[in-house]
Amino acid sequence: MTHPRNIFLIGPMGAGKSAVGRYLARTLHLSFVDSDDEIESRTGVDIPFIFEKEGEEGFRKRESAVIDDLSKMDGVVLATGGGAVINPDSRSRLGGRGFVVYLYTTVDQQVARTQKGRERPLLESADPRATLQELLDTRDPMYREIADIIVETDGRKVKSVANEIIDQIS
Repeated sequence: MTHPRNIFLIGPMGAGKSAVGRYLARTLHLSFVDSDDEIESRTGVDIPFIFEKEGEEGFRKRESAVIDDLSKMDGVVLATGGGAVINPDSRSRLGGRGFVVYLYTTVDQQVARTQKGRERPLLESADPRATLQELLDTRDPMYREIADIIVETDGRKVKSVANEIIDQIS
């Protein structure tokens, strides 16, 4: 099976980037890296703490540097944070250094998937649904700009999404 040496997963929070990425990496015998995990590893603190101390701007600077480093690796499946595409340099690096998969999911599915689990600083608002809709409206064109393929994840199992990606890159 021939496949790209690097696969970069982009999309909104709750799209399944980390879960699908882990499965893809195992199946394709590639390494898996998650940009948010790498930021936490490098700083020694969690992302909500970075947002609290440095704001979103400080976090995005860190994220851009991590995306630059991780996208230079060879043989990786990289799960990016939902906002990684905000930075034009990050979009350019992702688009130029690997095969980009936009995992698309609706706001309804995002709401369902983000209600539990990881703390998400951008969702600490009075109306998380409205926030998710606003983020998707803003970021969707950026995701589409660099995507080699778009895969819908609503109501689907990780294996099904990953197998669709594998079928399209083979």
